[in-house]
Amino acid sequence: MTKITRRAALAAGLALPWLGGTARAQATRLRFAHPHPESDSWHRAALLFAQTLKERSNGALTVQVFGNGALGSDPTTISSARGGTLDIALTGNPFFTGLAPKLNVLDLPFQFRDRKHVAAVLDGPIGDKLKPELEASGLVTLGFWDIGFRNLTNSRRAVQNAEDVRGLKIRTTPNPAHIKAFQLLGANPLPMPFTELFTAMETRTVDGQENPTTLILNARFHEVQKHLSLTRHAYTAGILAMSKQRLEALPKAQQDLVRAVAAEVTPKQRQMNEEAEPGSIAKLKQEGMQVVEAPDRDSMAKIVAEAVRDDYAGRYGAELPEAILSTGA
Repeated sequence: MTKITRRAALAAGLALPWLGGTARAQATRLRFAHPHPESDSWHRAALLFAQTLKERSNGALTVQVFGNGALGSDPTTISSARGGTLDIALTGNPFFTGLAPKLNVLDLPFQFRDRKHVAAVLDGPIGDKLKPELEASGLVTLGFWDIGFRNLTNSRRAVQNAEDVRGLKIRTTPNPAHIKAFQLLGANPLPMPFTELFTAMETRTVDGQENPTTLILNARFHEVQKHLSLTRHAYTAGILAMSKQRLEALPKAQQDLVRAVAAEVTPKQRQMNEEAEPGSIAKLKQEGMQVVEAPDRDSMAKIVAEAVRDDYAGRYGAELPEAILSTGA
């Protein structure tokens, strides 16, 4: 056969004996990036997502997972997914709020009572209403993963109450709610990507940061931070986002499978974090961190909760924050 005839056979999907396996459809490879360490639940859940998707698709869909910011910072991976050079980006909700400001409602301080409240919001009508917010930016929300309840660390002093936060240089996300809250507390909030944070604390560019204890441990922040205060001042979700262009290019059955596997893995990832939290606190103590286990959260909430919620309501309406507060109450 001529080369033209061979190409025609391949294009038609003909499994000619003399072509062996070369005429079979090639597996579709998806690239998945996130900024967290490979010891973190995000990486373990991403690998579970990859394994499950490969098994359910009989090898037609494979996922290559890049952790620890290997493909760039939080904004870089989001931009890459929007542009179609990356298939799936996973990072914190605060980094998406520049594209979809209404998502900022999930980051309001002292809003979520516990993880049961979080699940009722994210997996219910409110979550369903928020998921389409990113589609205009070329992204599809496959699920809300868990970062967790944020706690404050720093290298200068123990934080027992709101007054102790005053004057600290605190790395935050670029989220307006986080920035506003620390401004109200008299701190100096400095937004930066997660991938730059360890070095910033090591060089004392910032005094501290705020993240869940599981991530504080997995990122080894205890090596450059002495004090941990269990403030639990805000909850942060992670958004598992896929390039809309890439998802819609897949056959319908594969699109449905990607969505189904993401929905299956999402609660498992949250459970990983919930189960790891008590042990992470104990381990941080073993590593030498001085832990304030019962700070005066009320002194902080009185300063920031209503003020930041009102700021959001003034921009985007009070419907969403009020709905979150009333969910499960």
